[in-house]
Parts: sequence; structure tokens; C-alpha cells
Amino acid sequence: MRPRGSTHANAVDPQGGRSGAMEEVLARAVERHPGLVMLCSFQKEESVIVDALVRNGGALPRIVTIDTGVLFGETLSTWRAFEERFGITVEVEEARGDWTGPEQCCGAAKVAALERALACADAWITGVRREQSPTRAGAQPVEHDAARSIAKYNPLVAWTEQDLWARIVERDLPYHPLHDQGYASIGCAPCTQPGSGREGRWAGSAKTECGLHVSPAPAIG
Repeated sequence: MRPRGSTHANAVDPQGGRSGAMEEVLARAVERHPGLVMLCSFQKEESVIVDALVRNGGALPRIVTIDTGVLFGETLSTWRAFEERFGITVEVEEARGDWTGPEQCCGAAKVAALERALACADAWITGVRREQSPTRAGAQPVEHDAARSIAKYNPLVAWTEQDLWARIVERDLPYHPLHDQGYASIGCAPCTQPGSGREGRWAGSAKTECGLHVSPAPAIG
């Protein structure tokens, strides 16, 4: 959820040096990988990453989202806001089905959609942050995705929730309105409730990940 009364918008570097690290990781990804793909779910992390990529002025990666057919209406409106603000076209991989909740989850279909999105990729960019959940606490800025034999870039890995909102406020970036209603992490409507971190995802079940992000992969130097 967006912190109230943030005073960081006018700070020189409210991210305490993490902003430069994020931009370095993104620059490295763009420079080294002509087949780069960014996975986009239109959450606060993607607001920051897409803005940084566009400001870099270089070639943009393919920006891809996975549409399960049960996304929040607010997710669809944020999608349009991204395209209008950043001048991008977001590609779509479909994972539609009769999804009703954790007991009938889109996980396998989402993973299949990701595989299609990354079929010709040599690297991908994510919004994974260590702070999001214990399953992501060991994430590194650059990893080897062993399942696909490609590089995986997590440019926001060390950013905090406060860092993200400082950047969004500073640059007046579009962001998902459900963040203002207590949703820290946003997925499909049937499986997402308000909550901090990822506790609102598949609430009431033992599930913590949909399968797109497996255990931390070996870091790449």
C-alpha cells in the first residue's frame, strides 16, 4: 500500500544509491541481450522499471504481460495508462481458463504462457524484490535462469516499498490504484486480497508462488 505523507519526493536520492544500481542492471541487460523480454504485471515495481527503461533512451525490450482473463478491471486500466504514458505497446500471452481461486488456479497456464513469451529470449527482466517474501529473500540482481538457460535480471532486488513510492511520487508515475486500497501485491481477482508483502496472494492457502519465479538461481557476476 502506498505510504501516506511520504516526504521523499524532493530528496536527491531517496533510494540511497539503489537507483543507480537499478539503472546499471537495466543498462547491462539492454546492452548484452538483443532478445531481452520484460515481464509486466502493472504493479508498482513495473511503474519504476518501465520509466527507467524509457528514460534510458536506448532500445526497449519486448514488454509482455500474461492475461489470465480474470485480471482486475483496475489492472486493465493501468495497462492502458502505461501504454499512454510511456508510449509503449505491451504484448500479450494468454492464459485464460475457468479460474476460480487457489483450488482452480491459473498457475500452470501462466507458466506455459511465460515459456511462450521467453521462447526466443536470451534474458528477461522481473520486478522481484527481496523484501516481497521469504521465498524471494535470496534473489540477486543478475541470476542464471537454469530452467530456461537464460539470464534473469532483477533490477529492484534491494529496493524497499518506501523506495518505490518515493520514485513514483517524485516522477508522478502511473501506478495500480489497488495499491491505495491495501493490496501490496496484485494478481488475478479470484486469488488476491488486500495484504502486505505477498500475504494477500492465495490468502488462506499454503501457496506463495504461481510458478513464474522459482527458487533463487545462481548469481551471475
